[in-house]
Amino acid sequence: MEDEEGPECGKPDFVLLDQVTMDDFMENLKIRFQKGRIYTYIGEVLVSVNPYEELPLYGPEAIARYQGRELYERPPHLYAVANAAYRAMKRRSRDTCIVISGESGAGKTEASKHIMQYIAAVTNPSQRAEVERVKDVLLKSTCVLEAFGNARTNRNHNSSRFGKYMDINFDFKGDPVGGHIHSYLLEKSRVLKQHVGERNFHAFYQVLRGCEDEELRKLHLQRNPALYNFTRQGAGLSVLDTDEKSHHQAVTEAMRVIGFSPEEVDSVHRILAAILHLAVYQRLFEWVVNRINSVMETRGRDPRRDGKDTVIGVLDIYGFEVFPVNSFEQFCINYCNEKLQQLFIQLILKQEQEEYEREGITWQTVEYFNNATIVDLVERPHRGILAVLDEACSTAGPITDRIFLQTLDTHHRHHPHYTSRQLCPTDKTMEFGRDFRIKHYAGDVTYSVEGFIDKNRDFLFQDFKRLLYNSTDPTLRAMWPDGQQDITEVTKRPLTAGTLFKNSMVALVENLASKEPFYVRCIKPNEDKVAKKLDEGHCRHQVAYLGLLENVRVRRAGFASRQPYPRFLLRYKMTCEYTWPNHLLGSDKAAVGALLEQHGLQGDVAFGHSKLFIRSPRTLVMLEQSRACLIPIIVLLLQKAWRGTLARRYCRRLRAVYTIMRSFRRHKVRTHLTEMQRRFQAARQPPLYGRDLVWPPPPAVLQPFQDICQALFCRWRARQLVKNIPPSDMAQIKAKVAAMRVLQELRQDWGCRRAWAQDYLSSATDNPTAADLFAQRLKTLREKDGFRAVLFSSHVRKVNRFNKSRDRALLLTDRHLYKLEPGRQYRVMRAVPLDAVTGLSVTSGRDQLVVLHARGYDDLVVCLHRSRPPLDNRVGELVGVLTAHCQGEGRALEVRVSDCIPLTQRGARRLVSVEPRPEQPEPDFRCSRGAFTLLWPSS
Repeated sequence: MEDEEGPECGKPDFVLLDQVTMDDFMENLKIRFQKGRIYTYIGEVLVSVNPYEELPLYGPEAIARYQGRELYERPPHLYAVANAAYRAMKRRSRDTCIVISGESGAGKTEASKHIMQYIAAVTNPSQRAEVERVKDVLLKSTCVLEAFGNARTNRNHNSSRFGKYMDINFDFKGDPVGGHIHSYLLEKSRVLKQHVGERNFHAFYQVLRGCEDEELRKLHLQRNPALYNFTRQGAGLSVLDTDEKSHHQAVTEAMRVIGFSPEEVDSVHRILAAILHLAVYQRLFEWVVNRINSVMETRGRDPRRDGKDTVIGVLDIYGFEVFPVNSFEQFCINYCNEKLQQLFIQLILKQEQEEYEREGITWQTVEYFNNATIVDLVERPHRGILAVLDEACSTAGPITDRIFLQTLDTHHRHHPHYTSRQLCPTDKTMEFGRDFRIKHYAGDVTYSVEGFIDKNRDFLFQDFKRLLYNSTDPTLRAMWPDGQQDITEVTKRPLTAGTLFKNSMVALVENLASKEPFYVRCIKPNEDKVAKKLDEGHCRHQVAYLGLLENVRVRRAGFASRQPYPRFLLRYKMTCEYTWPNHLLGSDKAAVGALLEQHGLQGDVAFGHSKLFIRSPRTLVMLEQSRACLIPIIVLLLQKAWRGTLARRYCRRLRAVYTIMRSFRRHKVRTHLTEMQRRFQAARQPPLYGRDLVWPPPPAVLQPFQDICQALFCRWRARQLVKNIPPSDMAQIKAKVAAMRVLQELRQDWGCRRAWAQDYLSSATDNPTAADLFAQRLKTLREKDGFRAVLFSSHVRKVNRFNKSRDRALLLTDRHLYKLEPGRQYRVMRAVPLDAVTGLSVTSGRDQLVVLHARGYDDLVVCLHRSRPPLDNRVGELVGVLTAHCQGEGRALEVRVSDCIPLTQRGARRLVSVEPRPEQPEPDFRCSRGAFTLLWPSS
């Protein structure tokens, strides 16, 4: 069993108890319940204690942990039993059954739901539509049957008031293809009368509180249950109307999924309403069961074509009942439990004997209490209690319950398990003429014979049956098929309720005996229905009448445990040097023998053909202790080995990744270089020298390399181009390069595509009327200031600090910046040493605005104009020649590009900007509020 339950959780199997006593049994049950372990094994029998709270034990993850596992590979669980039954059915093609028993409130219905959910979850992996339909019907049928067959009692808020056995048919793939439901002994007396604190069947309250107002009016019903005799008793119990309404909607939806037509659902509601007005509930319940069966039955299956179907049966039936007053219903229920206990012991012994014979182990007779004599007391022909009761019901004349009791006393006065007050006058716990007692396997039960005869007769007049058969409602008509007999027909006396129940029990036992059984024994921990409380006295009583101690004794009579050799070795091989990690002996059986001999335990075991039989639980405890000491060491060893394996695997994978990456990178590099070589073969051809060639996109690893290559290519191409440029043009080229560095991407157009004349005032094209005058002035200034070259000259429009704009001329030499007056033979108005010029500012547009900044002088604001062609773009030329000259002298020149240029004149800060005007004939300045605006003619 998996190491999820330590010694502090008790023994997971009662067979492993040191002593089989009630005290030891209860102590282990209590320890496990307190630790949240509600499931415990007795061999292959599961004992389940109702926790009265939601526990994280169910759902898809839990189902996956138990699916396909052996019974003992995981801690005890309902899923393990369901899985064992399903695997036995699928592997060996054997019919199996799961018998769930226990008293009301012990959790039988919930257990059957979890079993159904497990079967639904592990089947039909291919999602066949018909199988999914059957699964939906199987799951939804529980909801419908709970509504019509369950009620609130003092012991349980959702107590099943009938027994249920469901056969689920599976095809050769193990998928459900159909099913059939048998119901037993519906407590129909509850329709007429309920005990204090109890309710009628759920269906009545769901209809009253769940139907819409319009539907209630059609049914002639009112919403208050207290208005009707049959529901008045439970009307005041604390159940929310919203709960009843949601339950009603769930039941209606379940009926729709199963296949009830809307007309049939309406008929059911009408019949429920009629029951509240009149008294026929059992027929309705039987019709609901038959209707579900008609939907679940297998369709169109031929054993010759589809193979033989196998079956898993699930029996959810009432447990042994002992009340202060026990009547006919308790007598039938306890008789049912006697039959099932008899079958249980016989099948357990049969399984044990068959296993011993298969394994070659000598069978030893097991002493146990055989309750066949109690079963015979009830069902023996002619003299049994049921036979005497039938005779009393069929005898003409005034036969009373007292006379029936006297007849029982006469027949069974010497029976060891029967007594009454008449036979034992000193026993004052029974009353004369009313009570008799049976010594059941689970304990003594006193029955009151009052009402036995009437409840056993259960007759209904033929006229009433005929009346209901002739109803226009097809559902109501189908409920009374025996009403079709004519009044003149001779009919046999109908079978009594006791005989019908006995026949159904005999058929049920024969059905279960033909299947491989699995058992779930449910225990109710307390009467208060609260969590984490175990009433030891109440549980002792249930352990006794469920026969759990008897089960443990039978299981332990020969050998307490048996395990296949491979599984035993897998669990304990680390405790022996000859078997760890793997043995070299001839067989697993020989290896197990060596292991036990090393521990000195060979005298407490027997060797079967395929299994090891262990007599004493102490042997298992000793092996478990040895294993527990070694597990931490083995875990560390495995962790070390596994971590090393993971590290080596990761390293190998990393090396492979790097190898692949290197190869791929080399491939990408070769491919890229080959492509570059192909594209640049013609790059040496003049005059373009590869100008229009497109560089291929490089791999990421070659991006820095390609950036360097592109820079080298650009320098090479520039060198090739420069080699063909005349020396006279080199100054212009350097100026254009300088302008490009400071204006590229900052100014839209800076005149790079035209030739730069630089000295425009000496040109007859730009200055046809005064070029000679400017030449004379230039000669005078050269003689005076000694400059070597004219860097730039042009006519300008300037604005001064007095907000006046005038036409002037701008001359830039390698020594000075001159402002000249064209109207007076280019008289020098202002001369600024060139080394005082610190920078200049231009805009980003096509205008010709320039602001020159000089250290110790006012900023000069001018606009280049009177050019040929008009509005020629010469700002870039001025910037380029001045920047190139400053670079040649080894000093920096700050060039700013801004659409709003700040400047300083006589300490006052101003701004100058440009305003395009299409109607402006010539560039001019406008002054307002201490700011200058260049009005620029724009097309």
